[in-house]
Amino acid sequence: MTQVWYLPLGEIKAPPGVLLLPVAQPAAWVVSDPRSKGTPNMKPTELTGVVAEHIAAVNAQDTDAIMATFAGDAYVNDARREFIGVDAVRRWVAREMVGDKVTIDVREVLDHHGDTIVRGAYDGTFDRTNLPGELVLSNYFSVRDGKIVSLVVIRNTEPGY
Repeated sequence: MTQVWYLPLGEIKAPPGVLLLPVAQPAAWVVSDPRSKGTPNMKPTELTGVVAEHIAAVNAQDTDAIMATFAGDAYVNDARREFIGVDAVRRWVAREMVGDKVTIDVREVLDHHGDTIVRGAYDGTFDRTNLPGELVLSNYFSVRDGKIVSLVVIRNTEPGY
């Protein structure tokens, strides 16, 4: 975790790896780690509304209930593949979510400027070749008028720097 020190204006000495902010900077600018929970732009939140309905429908393996959470012109990007429109999304849901008996154990829910990020451990009968024992994926939901208009599913990795 990055340390944040406040120093008098004009003072520039600090140990390596320490973020320096002058006293005059607003406290809202202080972020200890850009990936940390509760940063000014990414805040923990509750799983509610259509996103909660979506996760429940996935876990129930109910194709129609899953599809009821999407807008007619929604798109899904899963494993760098795009499924655009209700027919393509329905094929993806039927084959890769319900067909593979996917369940999602929600680990974290974040709000980012009105979009919802759900990190969850995935389980199911899908091919696990080259996947870790516990597969945690990030789901990026955009919702408009009570329906999911976009869902991007990504297996994130640490940047290493």
